[in-house]
Amino acid sequence: MTVLSEPALDAAAARRAMIDSQLRPSGVNDPRVLARFADVAREAFVPVASRAVAYVDRAVPLGNGLFLAPALTHGQMLVEAAPRPEDRALMIDGGTGYLATLLKPMVGSLDVIAPGGKPRGKDYTLLLIDGAIEEFPAILSAALADEGRVVTGLIERGVSRLAVGRKAAGTVGLLTLGEADFAPLAAYARARKWSF
Repeated sequence: MTVLSEPALDAAAARRAMIDSQLRPSGVNDPRVLARFADVAREAFVPVASRAVAYVDRAVPLGNGLFLAPALTHGQMLVEAAPRPEDRALMIDGGTGYLATLLKPMVGSLDVIAPGGKPRGKDYTLLLIDGAIEEFPAILSAALADEGRVVTGLIERGVSRLAVGRKAAGTVGLLTLGEADFAPLAAYARARKWSF
């Protein structure tokens, strides 16, 4: 009896196809961002059983309620973040490590914490949240430098959107740019109120 196995994933070809068919046509054209996507093996951030779908243009389930966001979502985040070598960055990692791996060589320093974790420092110039929040937490605002930049998913009326912001006069303001595929982060959910 012959056992058929799945064909081996040609990861380099899959990365090129992801860049050419998902990122570029959707406006992710920054050469530094595309170079990072070309260099990082996305399949290494998903379970072995999901490697064949690591490059599809949708979120990849990882188990335990975690998801790897689509490459387009991460690409849009990095373009909007415009990371610089002088940035002192903080990343809230939604559980995959993929976005942090993409970002790390683009900034001067990077601290990564889990959702709901306490930042280890202050005066971060860039904050990326790999997931969707309902409220921007004061603990993260306090960790940002004045004029610090924020890129996150934001849930508004049940829809997740890409949002960007900046800290000014001690307050972070966010502007939504459009719908995006983010997994909600329970640690940053709005407290539910009881009503009739």
